[in-house]
Amino acid sequence: MSDMSRFDTLVDAAERYGRLSLDNYALVRSVAENVSAGFCRYLGDDKGVCVHLVPPAGPWSPQPYRSGAFSVSGGGFLPLEPIAFGLGVKVSNTGDWIRLVLTCAKKGHRMEIAIAKGPVFDIGLPVEEAELFDLFERLHAHLVRWFTDAAELYEHGDYGGQSIGFDFLHRDPARDVPDD
Repeated sequence: MSDMSRFDTLVDAAERYGRLSLDNYALVRSVAENVSAGFCRYLGDDKGVCVHLVPPAGPWSPQPYRSGAFSVSGGGFLPLEPIAFGLGVKVSNTGDWIRLVLTCAKKGHRMEIAIAKGPVFDIGLPVEEAELFDLFERLHAHLVRWFTDAAELYEHGDYGGQSIGFDFLHRDPARDVPDD
């Protein structure tokens, strides 16, 4: 018989869960930060930051949200589950941004990355530059394809209901006026 009480067994199980949930968050956050910084470099916009980590749902603006960019943020007990985050991506020279939502799930020694309403792919852990480059090419192709497909649907008279997991940042011009 074990000297551990049922409570001790429960505590051990919860502590293991907690360690693994922290490990999961750290892995996903590392991947997300690599994707955010690297995708901006990949896009080649030399006019400043062109990709930010943003919340995967709700209001957002193109600014760094740090831990607030992740679906598990602010929930108290850190769940051991796939984690979503948003990529705010600059798409014009006039300040237009879109949010692309990605969900990451650790699968052994790989990280599965799913684009909301889009393709799923995976990269090895630890993250390597060659796989990130492939990921950036897929993200870029996904975004370009959406804009191209939407424009072609419009030109052919059928452009309702198109969505691939990102939304445009809607600005209120009155809010863009600085306070005195």
